[in-house]
Amino acid sequence: MCAIFHSVKLIAQLKLLPTPEQAQALLRTLETTNAACNSMSQVAWDAKTFGKFDLQKLCYEPVREQFGLAAQVTIRALAKVGDAYKLDKTRIRTFRPHAAIAYDDRILSYAIPDSSVSIWTLDGRQRIPFVCGTRQRELLSTRQGETDLAFVRGAWYLFAVCDVDEPDPQDVDDVIGIDLGITNIAVDSDGTIHSGRTVKSVRYRHRRLRNRLQKKGTLAAKQRLRKLAGQEYRFAKDVNHTISKRIVREAQRTKRAIALEDLKGIRMRVRARKSQRTVLHSWSFFQLQAYIAYKARQVGVPVVLVNPRNTSRTCPACGLIAKANRATQAAFKCVRCGCAGHADTIAARNIHVLGRAAVMQPYISESAGRSSQRQAAGL
Repeated sequence: MCAIFHSVKLIAQLKLLPTPEQAQALLRTLETTNAACNSMSQVAWDAKTFGKFDLQKLCYEPVREQFGLAAQVTIRALAKVGDAYKLDKTRIRTFRPHAAIAYDDRILSYAIPDSSVSIWTLDGRQRIPFVCGTRQRELLSTRQGETDLAFVRGAWYLFAVCDVDEPDPQDVDDVIGIDLGITNIAVDSDGTIHSGRTVKSVRYRHRRLRNRLQKKGTLAAKQRLRKLAGQEYRFAKDVNHTISKRIVREAQRTKRAIALEDLKGIRMRVRARKSQRTVLHSWSFFQLQAYIAYKARQVGVPVVLVNPRNTSRTCPACGLIAKANRATQAAFKCVRCGCAGHADTIAARNIHVLGRAAVMQPYISESAGRSSQRQAAGL
């Protein structure tokens, strides 16, 4: 069992408002930088040299000369290629012409009071105004590290990494247990059910459409497949944001900690029928867990991860652990004492009990907390 408490890294999203000439300069810079990344990737692949510093010795001067990039832009591009090969060295890494590129403070500066940025381009420094919400502007005061320049559906954005000091953990009187699932995305120990019916329906519809498009194999079908993948991802992400916000708000309002199951390796442990495997492997529980964790840290709500073993088979009234307690997938009824209820609610109640025990412990491993956060963030 472990607690998740660390500094909170958030992203401030700004929309740039370039003139047509500035937009052209940004586009040329984006395309040229990604072309340079592809060139360096080819060198790395041919030389089987994937480390950032070794690659820098091979590519730095030739890339600057060939593509006309500034020194720091070249360094950031080298880092991008190196990071890509950290993920996979079994195939050559390629970069889309309009993929996002990273800037740091030497090639991008902010004038927050004026709502503008000064950004390096191949056509020289450009002063470009931006717009953002109040919350995004507040985040900018804590900006640290890199900022990504992205071209998304015809518009220009900056995504700035911000390091927000998390508040001290609030004193809690109890714990709210959360059971994550497929049929019901999340169920809490109070009995609140966040249904996954809509998500399941959308994914089923998209899966059928994907199968038809894959059989066609045309260029138009492939383009539609890419668009479909983006739509499904954004939909699931929005649902997870909404549910996590509700859970954290309730925990904060009632002065309770949040207990979640430690679901590391769930896809390997669970035996699913062939018809259910696609649903299981598209289940974004790690993403939802990560959203709950970081939203909770922002407001000082403690979060603990508990062992999920037998949470769905244990009677919360008498403690009997039995497979037979699950009368059906959705229903729980203890074969000894007769305690009955919705299976997911029963599981959430058991998670609540485990979470309460964890919160009362005088010491919780900090290193274990960091490990759990990384597992959740890899959703």
